[in-house]
Amino acid sequence: MEKTLKEKGVVYKNEIAWKVFSESILNLKFSKIFIIADENTKHYCSSYLFKKHEFETTPETIIIPVGEVHKNIDTCLKVWETLSEKGADRNSLIINLGGGVVTDLGGFVASTFMRGISFINIPTSLLAMVDASVGGKNGVDLGHKKNQIGVINLPEMVILDTEFLKTLPQEHIISGLAEMLKHGLIHSKEYWESIKNADISKKIDFEKLIWDSIEIKKVIVTKDPLEKDLRKTLNYGHTLGHAIESYFLESSDKKNLLHGEAIAAGLILATYISMETFSFPKDTLNDVTRSIFKYFPKQYFTQNDIASIINLLAFDKKNRNGKVLFVLLEDIGRHKYNCEVNNDLIYSAFEYYKNF
Repeated sequence: MEKTLKEKGVVYKNEIAWKVFSESILNLKFSKIFIIADENTKHYCSSYLFKKHEFETTPETIIIPVGEVHKNIDTCLKVWETLSEKGADRNSLIINLGGGVVTDLGGFVASTFMRGISFINIPTSLLAMVDASVGGKNGVDLGHKKNQIGVINLPEMVILDTEFLKTLPQEHIISGLAEMLKHGLIHSKEYWESIKNADISKKIDFEKLIWDSIEIKKVIVTKDPLEKDLRKTLNYGHTLGHAIESYFLESSDKKNLLHGEAIAAGLILATYISMETFSFPKDTLNDVTRSIFKYFPKQYFTQNDIASIINLLAFDKKNRNGKVLFVLLEDIGRHKYNCEVNNDLIYSAFEYYKNF
């Protein structure tokens, strides 16, 4: 029997999720089970996992360092070596318990170890719930260049339990909100209005918005799993956002940004460029900018910073034939992709961001 589920990548939530998880662990009878976690999720989240499922044999936990700076091949090497030393085989299972770094790296490790073993994602951060753990993208950074090495491979399942959000600092909740705001911009005015006014203190209402956000992404990746066209819209704000994040990571005089902080700036910049390129409504642009600044502080960029960020665009994965390609909008929910943008317009976008 091949140790896999009939339909991979399904997202299950809350109590139903744990029921499916337990049934699958019992029925598929993996030879060994490993948990990949970082130092924080090992401390704050692993006890909840063991509370929700009683393993016949305690899994081996592999701890990786906290933070994007450790999402690299060096960390993968250590995990691969540990798996080998602990007797992992092709019938083993990896459970990725953590945020986006853990699910990205853990999925990549599982997808490449012995040419691929089964893995389950249990996202513990809002960012991982609404973005990183859904859709089958797994990978690591190359130096400070985001997600340059990776594969598309679905987990056996995604276990989504919003109880994990109680372990998060407020700034990490806000960071995940950036991806939900992006989903609103690319999906519909209705969802945009809901998410821009989100009250994260109202648990039931916010949980519904989280699930709606996941559904938006699920529909897109189901229609276009290999990112030939529609899935590119999920990169809205990420072309410049990733370049900003990478630049802050590599710069000795900049404080590292959380992913959502960088993407929030990227969303404003992309929406300004959309106005200049496709007549995205100016009043809506201003509404987008106000809404994002309500949650995210303004970042400050010198001309040299901007020049360095533009140089990093050369490493964006959407580029084709040496051309930097953006996802842009004609209006909320009306997207265009494979759009060329000149550097003068990028500088103008940063000027708008600075002076708003």
